[in-house]
Amino acid sequence: MAVISFARGVPAPECLPVEELADCAKVALERDGRTILSYGPSPGYGPLREWIADRHGVDPGRVFVTNGSLQGFVFLAQRLARGKRVLVEQPTYDRPLKILRELGAEIAPVRCDDDGLDPDALEAALRDGEAPAFLYVIPTFQNPSGRTLSEERRRRIVELAREHDLLVLEDDPYGLVRFEGEPLPSLLELSDGYTAYSSSFSKTIAPGIRVGWFVFPEQLAREIEATATGTYITPVLLGQATVHEFVSRGLFEPNLERVRGLIGKRRDAMLAAFERELPNVRTTRPDGGYFLWAELDGVDAGELLTRAEEGGVTFVNGTDFGGAPDTLRLAYSFVSVDEIAEGVGRLAAALPAAV
Repeated sequence: MAVISFARGVPAPECLPVEELADCAKVALERDGRTILSYGPSPGYGPLREWIADRHGVDPGRVFVTNGSLQGFVFLAQRLARGKRVLVEQPTYDRPLKILRELGAEIAPVRCDDDGLDPDALEAALRDGEAPAFLYVIPTFQNPSGRTLSEERRRRIVELAREHDLLVLEDDPYGLVRFEGEPLPSLLELSDGYTAYSSSFSKTIAPGIRVGWFVFPEQLAREIEATATGTYITPVLLGQATVHEFVSRGLFEPNLERVRGLIGKRRDAMLAAFERELPNVRTTRPDGGYFLWAELDGVDAGELLTRAEEGGVTFVNGTDFGGAPDTLRLAYSFVSVDEIAEGVGRLAAALPAAV
């Protein structure tokens, strides 16, 4: 019996525009090969930086293109967080937690609910502890919970950042993968210099091209450039030029609509499967993104994981993200609709009958 994995948030193979990217890479090489196959500026491929800057309404000098957005997080954390206090959502993405621990940072979790990060809890954390290096937040279709920070709370968090001279790192890889509802303003749009913004083409084009980006405050952009230059000398310009060719052809928005449709059907299938198989289990209902968060009312998710894997389905324990022992994250982005139905059925069979 093949194991059905709800563990990893990667796009389904049919989401990847393979033929289009192949042609874009070919054209980019033919047109600009002597540039993109050589060493280049650490902030990234100039034309792509300009395209990103135009979308965000900022100067291109504030845009920093990275080999996936997580690499940019490493640069920022190395620059600011060693031995310092860093505020994070509870729960939050597990990779930044791992990076911060390795740097000896003090991780200070801040309470979240269905509307995202609680501003009152944030205010208390700012008042009661050492001044933090920054706040790390995933406000839209959060990993792992799928929750979205409300507009009212976004505005309050920006106010708190201004009052406390707090740098906010807004991580937004999923925001464009919206299935329903209206987009909310980003923290970057609402702030006036207190926000660093990161995103990636991993969820909207393809993860293997390894192209993410940051919008930094000007001074911080110069500091990160120095860190990057001392780390890898040059970025992967071929991937960045391929992405620029892709977006310049007008392929980005049509591809995004296709991705939304493909992954949205999977979200719908997982919600329907829970309603059918596990109606008493509380889950989030994300309007976009890759993940659904479940609460098991006291059932230990670690023990459940062992039984579930024996039954042919896997997920990620919520404690990996700083969640409670009875929580788990399920990714619906990769598996097929039929696999989702079967996998949730296997999960239900692994749970105690009382749940």
